[in-house]
Amino acid sequence: MKWWREAKFGMFIHWGLYAVPAGTYDGKQVGGIGEWIMNHGKIPVGVYAGYASQFDPARFDADTWVQIAQDAGMKYMVITAKHHDGFCMFHTAVDQFNIYDATPFHRDPLAELSKAAEHRNMKLGFYYSQSQDWHHPGGAAYGGHWDKAQEGDYDAYLKNVAVPQVRELLNNYGQSPAVLWFDTPKDMTPQRADLFLPVLQQQPELIVNNRLGGGFKGDTETPEQRIPAGGFPGRDWETCMTINDTWGYKSYDVNFKSADTLLFNLVDIVSKGGNYLLNVGPDARGVIPEAEVERLKTIGAWLKVNGEAIYSTGPSCFGQEFGEQVKGKDGYGHEQKVSSGHDWRCTTRLSSPEPGQPGKIYIHLFKWPGEKFVLTGVKGQIGKAYLLADTSRALNISQDGATVTVTLPSQAPDRIASVLCLETQPR
Repeated sequence: MKWWREAKFGMFIHWGLYAVPAGTYDGKQVGGIGEWIMNHGKIPVGVYAGYASQFDPARFDADTWVQIAQDAGMKYMVITAKHHDGFCMFHTAVDQFNIYDATPFHRDPLAELSKAAEHRNMKLGFYYSQSQDWHHPGGAAYGGHWDKAQEGDYDAYLKNVAVPQVRELLNNYGQSPAVLWFDTPKDMTPQRADLFLPVLQQQPELIVNNRLGGGFKGDTETPEQRIPAGGFPGRDWETCMTINDTWGYKSYDVNFKSADTLLFNLVDIVSKGGNYLLNVGPDARGVIPEAEVERLKTIGAWLKVNGEAIYSTGPSCFGQEFGEQVKGKDGYGHEQKVSSGHDWRCTTRLSSPEPGQPGKIYIHLFKWPGEKFVLTGVKGQIGKAYLLADTSRALNISQDGATVTVTLPSQAPDRIASVLCLETQPR
């Protein structure tokens, strides 16, 4: 888990056949999130499969996608190899319902991404819907099947489709994937989850999330569209979130979160000990929407100055558990919650193993406090203070027991978040 714990920030990519209807079916906008259009619109299996003939993402470029992630300061990527619609975004030998065999594109995006990621030293992971599959007979479906073509033996589906495709993903793409991201474990029992274990155990360095089902704990907790106020003490965790309101591309969803909000979320999550997996939803041409790219560039520019306070850091040393506020509902009808209290957050860096090196406390100031910042509950002696935006300028500090007062410039160096670094004196 070492690289993952150091990375903090990753890109989720929801891309699939659902990008062709882009939220509209039979002339009507279908409610909910884009990648669920087949389910929410009750689109017949044959009709939905017909979208494959229209799917030709000629503008897809793996190097460009990896570059966008790197420019954002992201350290890993996780892409949907197969979502609930059953359409594979890789060349599978299981059947021809995949981007290589069923579309004019006739290429394997996962192979190209794997090569580009390896070349650029980017970790790559795959999302795979192991239980829900609205195309293959027997696959599960929340709300039940709506087409006779979906009916079949669920266990046969797992044995003949899901497990073989997971085996392909873990063995056919150069370096083995860094992450396998399961989802929606409907009808998964311990016995059914056990079918996947021999495949997973062949990759001991593989990081697997907690959504396989059947009681499989996995390596990571996966809160969705929310930041848990207290994190998950003792567990690795990762909040996944959308930039707008959907995961898969919808042409009319332009409700993009601001860069300020996205950056606050990153800091808030890291301050609680988690990772941030932030989603983009490319269109049917293979293009990540410009509004998403612009916001990612803003985060990346901030990280170039302040990344020291994010990567390889630990959670707050002050133990605050900021409350949660409900911010509407996501496409599943679940309440979306964000942490309240926006003035500041804290991340930490332990003392270096080298004798005499200080530890560091990073205070992320979202609201500039003026010329004085007073911090209580400080353990140990602070020997130096400075802003990451100007590391050469030491700030005046005074300390009275556990209370530290820092004299700041009159203006914040960063419009969104300025980072104050406090170095503790070595013991």
